[in-house]
Amino acid sequence: MTVDYKDTLNLPNTAFPMRANLPQNEPHLLAKWQENKIYSDIRKHCQGKKKYILHLGPPYANGDIHIGHALTTILKDIIVKSKTLSGYDAPLVPGWDCHGLPIEINVEKKIGLANVDVPPNQFRDACREYANSQIALQKASFIRLGIFADWDNPYKTMDHRYEAEIIRCVAKVWERGHLQQGAKPVHWCISCGSALAEAEVEYQNKISPAIDVSFNIVDLKNFFKAIAYDPATDFQNVSLIIWTTTPWTLPANQAVTLHPDLEYVLIKANINGVVEVICLLKDLMADCLMRYECTDNEVLTTFKGKQVEGLLLQHPFYDRKVPIVLGEHVTIDAGTGIVHTAPGHGLEDYIIGMQYHLPIDNPVANNGCFYPDLPFVGGLFVFKANDKVIEILREKNRLLHATTLNHSYPHCWRHKTPLIFRATPQWFISMDKEGLRNATLNAIRKVQWVPQWGQSRISLMVEQRPDWCISRQRTWGVPLPLILHKESSLLHPQMGQIIAYVAKLVEENGIEAWHELDIKMLPFSDLENYQKSQDVLDVWFESGVSHTAVLKARDDLQFPADLYLEGSDQHRGWFQSSLLSSVAMYDRAPYEAVLTHGFTVDAQGRKMSKSLGNVVAPDKVVKNLGADVLRLWVASTDYKSEIHVSDEILKRMSDAYRRIRNTMRFLLANLHDFEPVKNVVAENKLLPLDAWIIDCTKRLQDEVIQSYDTFQFHNIYQKIHNFCVVELGSFYLDVIKDRQYTTKTNSVARRSAQTAIYYMVHAITRWLAPILSFTAQEIWQYLPGKKEASVFLTEWFADFPKYDEKSVFNHDYWQQMIAIRNQVNKALEQQRVQGVIGAPLDAEVTLYANDEIKSFLSQLSDELRFVLITSNAIVKPLSEKEKTAVATEIEGLCLKVTPSEYLKCVRCWHHRKEVNQNPQFPEICDRCVTNVDPNSSGEVRHYA
Repeated sequence: MTVDYKDTLNLPNTAFPMRANLPQNEPHLLAKWQENKIYSDIRKHCQGKKKYILHLGPPYANGDIHIGHALTTILKDIIVKSKTLSGYDAPLVPGWDCHGLPIEINVEKKIGLANVDVPPNQFRDACREYANSQIALQKASFIRLGIFADWDNPYKTMDHRYEAEIIRCVAKVWERGHLQQGAKPVHWCISCGSALAEAEVEYQNKISPAIDVSFNIVDLKNFFKAIAYDPATDFQNVSLIIWTTTPWTLPANQAVTLHPDLEYVLIKANINGVVEVICLLKDLMADCLMRYECTDNEVLTTFKGKQVEGLLLQHPFYDRKVPIVLGEHVTIDAGTGIVHTAPGHGLEDYIIGMQYHLPIDNPVANNGCFYPDLPFVGGLFVFKANDKVIEILREKNRLLHATTLNHSYPHCWRHKTPLIFRATPQWFISMDKEGLRNATLNAIRKVQWVPQWGQSRISLMVEQRPDWCISRQRTWGVPLPLILHKESSLLHPQMGQIIAYVAKLVEENGIEAWHELDIKMLPFSDLENYQKSQDVLDVWFESGVSHTAVLKARDDLQFPADLYLEGSDQHRGWFQSSLLSSVAMYDRAPYEAVLTHGFTVDAQGRKMSKSLGNVVAPDKVVKNLGADVLRLWVASTDYKSEIHVSDEILKRMSDAYRRIRNTMRFLLANLHDFEPVKNVVAENKLLPLDAWIIDCTKRLQDEVIQSYDTFQFHNIYQKIHNFCVVELGSFYLDVIKDRQYTTKTNSVARRSAQTAIYYMVHAITRWLAPILSFTAQEIWQYLPGKKEASVFLTEWFADFPKYDEKSVFNHDYWQQMIAIRNQVNKALEQQRVQGVIGAPLDAEVTLYANDEIKSFLSQLSDELRFVLITSNAIVKPLSEKEKTAVATEIEGLCLKVTPSEYLKCVRCWHHRKEVNQNPQFPEICDRCVTNVDPNSSGEVRHYA
């Protein structure tokens, strides 16, 4: 007779789907979040709590978001959600950078050039419309990633109020003495037609001419006197040899620079059959003479650079006398150790020029061509002028050598075209005039940098950076609202009040208020002798002052921010522009901490490139795999270095996601009839195994929270994944299946396990929420009992029962038991492979143990077999070990596995002697009879 006992088992049951179908299901959750105003609910829930402000830097409003955007923004979302769970009020206010050249370029393609094809105001309106369209696209993509933020009230740098705050920040910088005008050399992009900030410059290889040029000494008598050398014969010419990779800058040469303390040589050399008397740096002499193919040379004397300071040289092709000057920037790395100096075309040259009162000559127009009236090179484009300059030098016998050099050269980050250094009238924030550089370096030391190397990186950049050029010659941007004297270009004496007045106009009517403004109508004196500046502000200044225009301006935020987070390129970008402007205005950094992540690369470490076909588009990943898989990838990465991503890597993430999801599904399935108010087992009645796993969960939660607090998200992913695989999947859940399925529904044994599962699901769902936001919310909906409407309206789980660490069944006990069970599993697997047994429950195991292990194992009594998941488990002294027993990796323990000779219980699948002994309940063991018989109180479990 066969009886179906299926209805007597407590089998798992849940509506939580096995297949996530994230691409289809996530949008439904998004719709619910938006309908229920989840962000507003979180803000209400957090009202009155201590604030934690992560300031969301503004992405540029141009184009679809890329994988770097997704990485950065998901990291920010993870932090903010974890801080909310830690009991903080952590609002997230998104924003966009809206002005600047990329938007201008796209608008030019559509409607033409400002002032040429369309009026400037119409062009600016088109730029604003284009920026808004791009914001809408990016906003939708960010929301789809599950980012919780104040999407209804973002900040935009083109908002009237923000534009007004930018102008007020200019006033603050000016009032504190940091703003100054000058014709300093700046990186100039010919394609942009504008000066560039340091952050807009990237370095690529470029092939340039490399030439050695002779500058003849004008007064040989004074020269020989200065170097204390008495020539035996009369020399008609003595030359100093310079080396340069920018021949086009020679028309602007105003001096030749030597190092004051390095040793130079006066050489008589046969170069190409002509005897020349030349000066070079002693350390570079051998390389130079080899380059000149010198067949014979004689060192006449040596001298220090400082001995010849002030002596005059003849310009190689202009009727111009130029002085010898001294500079510490001269190196022995390459060239001749004598530097051609054009203060209008180089920063170090400019500094030397200021020191020696040299002319700051810039003969190059905005379009990169020499002014037409310039001899020899007039009208030529600078790089084309290289050949002309070389030709002239050759004609005048001033060229010793010419070749080409492949070297790193500054390029425009937008156009990828080579830049030139060019002195133009610009406005600068001075790094040293009022001590901004030193104040900034002091502020850097007070900030927490994650990783730590971020501090030295940005410190070095600030130490070496030039003055910050904040003026641009463009159409689409916030005006630099300065009133300048028509003749002297000096600022109006009431500039502070004027800027404040203009800011108010801009706040009411936007930047067009400035462009339409007739300054004669302003309520200030002497304006008929003044004119408006036509420049706009550097966009890095605009985004940099978000600490004032956003953090200080919004009631839900505060200054300084607790954290700024961006990619490592922002050490020279937004981190630095924010830092410099904040120190200039407030004498402190705008952030307490800065977190930096590396760049995304493919599996082989290559940069993302359309030509390589290795670009991973976030929208495509979300469409195919779901946002939670992308979020899990972000959390799994050690973001401090390069971050690898590819279709294969994301597929592995999808597999890991399924393991976590399946674990949570199994837990939920075992809570289908659990009512927390009725069924939670008190801590003093919990079975030791359940009490242990609850405490494991609590301990792991402490580690998870610490990892969230220290931004070690990859540790969280690993810890949760390992917990699902090891403690739960390979041990605890495996062990409790028998108890869950076979004991009476309301037995303490079963409800104890369910209590543990209930606590675990509550805790783990919260751990997952910042990372797997959609999945965590989905799990939350299936949790039994009364709870908040969303997991995001909770804090970390705190209702763990107390754990008796002094108990026999403490953590050390179960860890050792896991180790023993692993040895038993190996032996069982060997027998299964050999065909001796099928499943582990087909076997009986005898453990031969020394006294210590025997005593340890005996604590579980007959329940040892449930932990080992065998039909029987017998512990014997090691001295009784049989020949067929095998040694294990644990000293003092041997095993013998044998197939059971008894019938299998059709209900619990254990092979037991008592199977089929009760005619009322055929085919089952006596334990199952106890659990099935309605007149029985059921099986009692004491330990596991």
